[in-house]
Amino acid sequence: MNHYDLIVIGSGPGGASLAHRLAPTGKRILLIERGDYLPRSRANWDSKTVFVEGAYQTKETWYGRDGAAFHPGLHYYVGGNSKVYGAALFRLRERDFGQIVHKDGISPAWPLPYEAFAPYYAEAEKLFHVHGQRGEDPDEPAASEPYPFSAVSHEPLVQRLSDRLASQGLHPFHLPLGILLDEKNGKATPTSTCIRCNAFDGFPCLLNGKADAQVMCVDPALAAHPNLTLLTNTYVDRLETDPSGRNVTGVHCLREGREERFSADLVVVACGALSSALLLLRSRNAAHPNGLANGSDQVGRNYMRHNQSVLMAIMRERNDTVFQKTMALGDFYFGADDWDYPLGLIQMCATSDAEQIKGEALPAWLDWFPDMPFSEMANHSMDFWLSGEDLPLPQNRITYDGDRVVLYVEDTNMEAHHRLKKKLEHHLDQCGMKSVLLDRRLYFGKDIPIGGTAHQAGTCRFGVDPAGSVLDLNCKAHELDNLYVTDASFFPSIGAVNPTLTIIANALRVAEHLRERMGA
Repeated sequence: MNHYDLIVIGSGPGGASLAHRLAPTGKRILLIERGDYLPRSRANWDSKTVFVEGAYQTKETWYGRDGAAFHPGLHYYVGGNSKVYGAALFRLRERDFGQIVHKDGISPAWPLPYEAFAPYYAEAEKLFHVHGQRGEDPDEPAASEPYPFSAVSHEPLVQRLSDRLASQGLHPFHLPLGILLDEKNGKATPTSTCIRCNAFDGFPCLLNGKADAQVMCVDPALAAHPNLTLLTNTYVDRLETDPSGRNVTGVHCLREGREERFSADLVVVACGALSSALLLLRSRNAAHPNGLANGSDQVGRNYMRHNQSVLMAIMRERNDTVFQKTMALGDFYFGADDWDYPLGLIQMCATSDAEQIKGEALPAWLDWFPDMPFSEMANHSMDFWLSGEDLPLPQNRITYDGDRVVLYVEDTNMEAHHRLKKKLEHHLDQCGMKSVLLDRRLYFGKDIPIGGTAHQAGTCRFGVDPAGSVLDLNCKAHELDNLYVTDASFFPSIGAVNPTLTIIANALRVAEHLRERMGA
């Protein structure tokens, strides 16, 4: 029997969270994943395997607007890109939901305020075991309750840095992390079972210690609810509609070398912002000649991915920190004393190791230790992740002509991003940490800059006007009655914090709407 009450396409945070929420309804739900379970092996923790060889990254070929080919930084596994995410789970700032002026243009207001998402943020934090501390971050939006788990404690060198930053009048805070830890005496401390999850950023977790969509949603829902079915290694090629174009009547798949068709009363697309847009574009038909739900010509447009840098500070002081990713700094999120526009967020990143450094194009003028081996350089590094807001431009888009996928990217707000780097450098210097800041480009695959697709968003924005958006306020396609999208495609703007918690919260919000619609 190939008909279901609900089909969810994609098992990343947007699809898995929704399926997890609706599984207890008893409705027949089919969750379709393009990939398989990511193999758990020691190679999960090997920098050469993960970064240099890109073993877990898709090998499909896309093209830039200049015609150059590249492999996008996408990961097709149960759990989606969350299998290799850094598990930093922020709420968007309350002001992010309103219009914000940047030097390069306008970050548009969302059609719903922060208050519409707040209760679902709280549920998302519980579902993904977020560890944090309310009240430290001056820009943190209002919350009705504490984090469900206490903040992960800083190790000595990070604590010293935090204290020194605070002495300069800044407000460092504990990074909100989705992580599975032993809680003792109300204090969260990394244990031997998650030590190597220091790698968090970019690595799969061999021990399932990271709160990803597979671990927190897919596996528990499958174990508890036999009405939920997962199909892996199943590529959804296109969606079929009835002649009117108002309803999706078929989900066409390629599975184990053969074509299969499934149908459902309701269909949710959650493949990731780029892949969801591609699925809609591949599904063009007589009723939707420009692609499914694309009468507005907005499908695939307004692509955003954050302005991101991973910076490695090479210090004289040895860094023996095991779990470094515990601190963030948001003092420049909405501006600075010498800049009237938002700069972005600084957070700690997992420590570098020799294989990562070896794969980078490093400058030849490291005059402190001119003969320093890569292994020793790693022992003297401290790593930071900088994120700034990328503005939604209609020309930044993904297209499909029936043969080639082309991704058009025009950078925005880069002056703000460069200023944020200078702020970090200045304050490290004020902390007495004389350092050389080096870009860790390999992390994002930025040998081909367009290939860095972390934090993808915005390709099917939601709104009240069908002429300027793809989805309505419940993330249902304006032009179809039974099609929804619940990944970051719906974002009108992206802010400067990691988007995953907002994806999860919105998926839970849409799930409540679908629960009512299904009469569950």
